[in-house]
Amino acid sequence: MDISILLNEIKKNSIETFNEIDSWFDKQEVIREYKPRNGGWSINQVLEHIGLTNHFLLILIDKGANKALQNISKFDLENELTNYIFHRDKLTEVGLHQSFNWIRPEHMDPKGKKSLSEVRAQLTEQLEKCLNYLELLKNGEGVLYKTTMSVNSLGKIDVYEYIYFLAQHGNRHITQMEKNESEYRNLEKPIA
Repeated sequence: MDISILLNEIKKNSIETFNEIDSWFDKQEVIREYKPRNGGWSINQVLEHIGLTNHFLLILIDKGANKALQNISKFDLENELTNYIFHRDKLTEVGLHQSFNWIRPEHMDPKGKKSLSEVRAQLTEQLEKCLNYLELLKNGEGVLYKTTMSVNSLGKIDVYEYIYFLAQHGNRHITQMEKNESEYRNLEKPIA
């Protein structure tokens, strides 16, 4: 496998996802604060949730990156890359809103403790961290350490898959925010 092609794909996907998420901060406040009829979160709450989830995923990514770098002397990186399989299909499912039942931990629920500008800054910083990890592990080292991910029965995934997962989680919530905005706009239409 040409790891540079995969890393460029993950980088591009991460940048596009974070840029799309960032655009939601510029929506009208009334749209961002609207809570859907099904009792779901407002867009502001979704944005906060993405930042919270990323925070905890980045803790795992940081530990995984450090362990992967320590494992360079224990594994034959070239051999590991030759036999490497990136689980794109199962990871891509993570990005599809309501594609499977997802029970998130309570500590990832939005609490409204951060201002919108703080959440936006947090997300910008989180993208930089993801890009820095991809640069740090640019030779394929990210395949040398795996951690169990229970979501969607993914099992053990490596550092690159965690970064891709993080972006896919963002994509999942972009769809949710689009649905919120659409529902709000349909409520605003005058009834003929």
